Order: sequence, then structure tokens, then C-alpha cells
Amino acid sequence: MSDLVIDPARTGLVIVDLQNDFLHPDGAYARGGQKNADIAALPARVLPLAEALRAKGGWIVSTHFTLVPGKDREPFISPHLKELRPFLAKGDFAPGSWGHSLVDELQPADLTVEKVAYSAFYMTRLEWVLRKAGIDTLIFSGIVTNGGVASTVRDAHVRDFKTMVLSDGCAAFSRETHERSIGDLGTVSKVMTCAEAQTLISGL
Repeated sequence: MSDLVIDPARTGLVIVDLQNDFLHPDGAYARGGQKNADIAALPARVLPLAEALRAKGGWIVSTHFTLVPGKDREPFISPHLKELRPFLAKGDFAPGSWGHSLVDELQPADLTVEKVAYSAFYMTRLEWVLRKAGIDTLIFSGIVTNGGVASTVRDAHVRDFKTMVLSDGCAAFSRETHERSIGDLGTVSKVMTCAEAQTLISGL
């Protein structure tokens, strides 16, 4: 993929799940005791690239993990997630809520997509809005590298989008897991740092 050709106007920076409920000190994960320095550092690291892409007419695409509320606003939570994160409760990751929103540092997004599983393509409108916007190249950042990022990158790959993964613009709860996942994603995607991607975009 060294010959990857990029048109900024047809490029989207996909920010996977960098939401208040995941990252903010007042969010659901912090209340549940789930904090991670690598994850918390991502918005500041990704912001210069986001600004460079905006300046070149590119797109900021934000995906939002969602707990869909049912009766009495009780969220539908998959059994595996309930076991992993028993602290999740009513109102967490609810559509339209503060916790569901992209962190302030990276707003505004041009396109936002709710997601209910690891891949942002699964049962969502993501592919539809990307095609309508004329986007053919996706640069991936966000969390977690081995979950939402990896699943969405692979789904983008099989849909013939050109993809790049930011090695320091993604994170997982374990650094070892992150590094292993980045290595695996290198088999289907170009991998570069945020600074390298910013230099690339700024030079176009």
C-alpha cells in the first residue's frame, strides 16, 4: 500500500467511539473504575490531524457506541458486555445524551453514526453516508484497537475502501493487545503515526 493515492476531499478520519462515557472523568467508564492513560491521551494526539484534514476539505466521521434504551429507558446490553462491564446502567451511552457524544476536543464531526456492535458497519448507515459523501479513503483512530477499530477496518477493507490505521491514534486497555492488533491490521491496511498522516495530508 505504499502507492496509496489520497484525495483529501474524498478522505474521512474515522474516530471510533471517542465518547464522553468512555473518556471523560465524569463518564460511565470512569464511574465504573475503568480508566486508561493511553485511551485518555488519544484526543490530543488525533486533533492536529483532524484539523489538517478539515483544512483540506476532508471529512470527520465519528462512530458512537450505543446502548439502545427499551422500556423504562433500560438499555439493551449484550450478555458478554454485561459480564465485562457490570457497572453500565440506565442512561449510559444513550442516544442524544452527553455521554454518548464525541469528546469536546474533536468536535464537530461532519458525519456521525450510532453503532451497537464492534464494527461500525454492522446494521448501521455508515457505508451509505460514506458513499453519498464520495469518501473512498478512511483513516482510523479510536478505541479499542482490537475491538471496534479492528472490526471496522476489516469491514472497510472488504468493501474496497482504501484504509489507514493510526498506530498511535488508537488504543486498547492493554498496550500489548494494542500492539498485537496493530500488527495484525497491517496485513489489510496501511499503518502510520498521527504525525506521518498529518504530514501526508498537509502536503497534498
